[in-house]
Amino acid sequence: MTAQKHVPSLLSRAGAVSALTAAAVGGTLLAPGATPEARAAGAYASTALGVAASKKGAPYKYGAAGPHRFDCSGLTLYSYKRAGKTLPRTAQQQYNRTRHISASSRTRGDLVFFHSGGRVYHVGIYAGNGRIWHSPKTGSWVKLDRIWTSKVWYGRVG
Repeated sequence: MTAQKHVPSLLSRAGAVSALTAAAVGGTLLAPGATPEARAAGAYASTALGVAASKKGAPYKYGAAGPHRFDCSGLTLYSYKRAGKTLPRTAQQQYNRTRHISASSRTRGDLVFFHSGGRVYHVGIYAGNGRIWHSPKTGSWVKLDRIWTSKVWYGRVG
């Protein structure tokens, strides 16, 4: 079989995989039952972003990590866990575990860390166009918001 015959299979397995990601794998496609580590890195981010978006409206609860209530790091932990990646529990621990990237390198699905005085206090999942999916605070819910400050760092889950 040619690689072109396998592309639809890749697209259905990985969810919203871009044509660029399919091209990047150069025709080497995954066999059914392949481990999560074998999937293209972009597929994790895309899946995690989709999971976070699917939780729109779920109420904030301090210390909650889903599936019906979330705090900020609980949402990122839950979303990436559903995508096949393990993250630590807190925003600071998640920052410490990710590969740090520049704002110009960020892509959809990367984590956005809000910081003050060198301490990370909030995290969300980058949705593109300067927006994040996050669970912001008591009395709020999972939602899509604009990044409201320049005091952010970016991390990529590996």
